[in-house]
This record gives sequence, structure tokens and C-alpha cells, in this order.
Amino acid sequence: MDAYFLDWANLLLRWVHVITAIAWIGSSFYFVFLDNNLIKPNSPDLLEKGVDGAMWAVHGGGFYNPQKYMVAPKKIHTKLHWFYWESYSTWLTGFGLFTVLYLWNAGTFLIDKSLMDWSPAAAITAALSFLVAFWFIYDVVCRVFGFRENGERTVACLMIVVVAFAAWLSCQLFAGRAAFLLVGAMIATAMSANVFFWIIPGQRKVVAAMTSGVAMDPKELATHGKRGKQRSVHNTYFTLPVIFAMLSNHYSFLYTHKNNWITLVMMMLAGALIRQFFVQRHGYHLGRAKNPLPFAIAGVVILLSVIVWMRPAPLTVPAPVSTAPVTFAEVNAIFVQRCQSCHGEQVQMKNVRLDTPDGVKQHALGIYQQAVVTQQMPMNNATGITEAERAVIKRWYEAGAALQ
Repeated sequence: MDAYFLDWANLLLRWVHVITAIAWIGSSFYFVFLDNNLIKPNSPDLLEKGVDGAMWAVHGGGFYNPQKYMVAPKKIHTKLHWFYWESYSTWLTGFGLFTVLYLWNAGTFLIDKSLMDWSPAAAITAALSFLVAFWFIYDVVCRVFGFRENGERTVACLMIVVVAFAAWLSCQLFAGRAAFLLVGAMIATAMSANVFFWIIPGQRKVVAAMTSGVAMDPKELATHGKRGKQRSVHNTYFTLPVIFAMLSNHYSFLYTHKNNWITLVMMMLAGALIRQFFVQRHGYHLGRAKNPLPFAIAGVVILLSVIVWMRPAPLTVPAPVSTAPVTFAEVNAIFVQRCQSCHGEQVQMKNVRLDTPDGVKQHALGIYQQAVVTQQMPMNNATGITEAERAVIKRWYEAGAALQ
């Protein structure tokens, strides 16, 4: 019963997480587009109000005229909308999902004993340390180098190195599926922390000074604006790498590859380059950016290179195998030893029971797909199933999955 409710928690948290992530990513993409398409107005009334950029847009049958103020406007006449709950909700639901699926079942999903045989408590502590350590390192790098000459380039290079090291280390410590997700989670944590620690507090100080009527130091005002803009731009480049990491857990050929960390780093880099193409493309037609096409080409070349590099080796002629029919008793002996610890009378992960002929019959296709085709089960091969045993399951299923 506990597994049943955990599955529901997994489903509902995943659903809300995707919804809030769409809202956050959508608003992030929109405001980057907006910044790159605003045009400095010539109208005296707009210039007098302090409008630095404006544009006209049409959508859904209506016309919109967004305007941007480089400094705080003298007065806000309607309710001020804050864009932060999308970020906070995405992180909270994501962390809840990570807790339910990986931390709660650390012994199954987080730990691969062939890599690191440690206790669930130690693995959980290490996983959470990744989230905290990455934010601390990233924040220090931004504060030290971010506003120097060529500072953003320096920050980008340093963070590529840090992410690559984190990807390598996580793949040495954790199960591949968890390692990929953890790298995505640590970057997503930094994204949300940018909003929580820098972007929103800076904006609150500006709004508080404006509404109180107390003049704010122009240098401090500019600092809040520059830092908020810096972290917001970083967030948009983090987006596609994080999405790839989150989706990768559905594709075992990625995280089970012997050089899985290289795959993760290269795909994240490709995502960041492709995002750079879209960012610059918004301003290219206005003459504000160089031709962004090289970034897209570089991203696609990296992606295709990974595909070619990871392609399976040519099939060799297999050694002769037994063609004798596999009895249910033979295959059931494998289920008893390798599967029933998680899918038996006491524990039914994913509501799957393989301790009765009826349960095996009901899930025969799933057994074949998970144990033979994708080889994702047993999870992280915790029970030590052999290739010979997988071959027995394959022969059993392809011969009709006999229950006698």
C-alpha cells in the first residue's frame, strides 16, 4: 500500500512540476525575447516617463505595448506583478519529486553498489551536498568575475569546467540515472537561488525606495539592475541543459553508457549553444547582435557527434544458444532470486507482483521490456542478474511466456 501512495505522489508531483516549469521557462524565454526586441522610443511623452524601450505586438486578437524602464518609474498606477512563484514552485515540486523517488528509495534508485557501496544516509547527504556546493561555487564565481572585463566569458568557461567535474563525480558516486538527474537538479537549484537571493531582493529594494519616496543611491540602483539582469540571463542559458538532464532518465542508453558523464556534458553544452542561437536571433534582425547561426551549427554538430560516437558496435555472430523451451519453473527461479525482493508479497514496487503465475502473466511484456530490451531492471542490477539469465527470460517470452 505504501508503494501505491508513493506512486501517486510521484505522478502528482511530476504533473505539477512540469506545469510550473512550463510557466517559469515560458516567462524566462518571453522576457529574453522582449529585451532583445524593445526599441528606444522617440515619443517625448515616453522619454519623459523614463521609458528606455518599447514594442508593439499582437496576440490572441489583441494588441500589446510593453514598455521597459531602465530606472524605477516615478509611479506604478496598477497592481505590480512579481515573477517569482513560477521559480519557487518549480524547485519545490522538483525537490519533492526527487525526495519521493530517489531519496526515499536511496538504496534502490540512488546507490549503485558496483560504483559505490555506501549507506543510504551517506548517499543522500552527498546528493544534497551537490545542490549546495554548486550554488556556492557558482555564486562566488559570478561575484568575483562577473563584472570584470570579459567577465561573462570567464564565468561561462569556469562554469563549464565545474559542471563537467560535477558530472564526472556524480557518475562515479551514484547510479547513472540518478547522477544525470542530480546534475540537472544542482543547476536548477542555482537557477531558483538566483531568483530567491538576488533578483527578487534587489527588485524589492528598488520598489520599497520608490514607494517610500526616499531617494536611492544611483550606484546601488544600477548594481541591483545589473546583477538581476546577469542572473536572469544565466538562467535562460541553464534552461535547455537542465531539461535534457531531466528527460534523460527515460533513456537508459544515455546513462548506462561507459562514458555517460561525457555524454551528459556534451549534450548540455549543445543545449546551451542552441539557446544562445535563439537569444541572439531575437536581436539580430535589429542589428544588435552578430549572426547567431554559428552557435546553432556548433550545437547541432556536437549533438550529431555524440549520436555517432555512441552508436552501438556492429553485431557479431552470436555463439549458439540453447533452443530448448524454457519452462515456467526455470524462469520463475530467476524471478524469485532477482525480482521478488522488490516485486513480491511484502513489497510491490510500481504495484507489480511477480510471486504468482497470474502476476507474471499480467506483466510478461513489461518483464521482457525492462529486463531484456532496456535492461533497466533490476534497478542498477542490485540483485546481480546475469546475461545468461536475461537470455533465459528472452527465450521464455519469445516462445510465448509459458506458465507451465
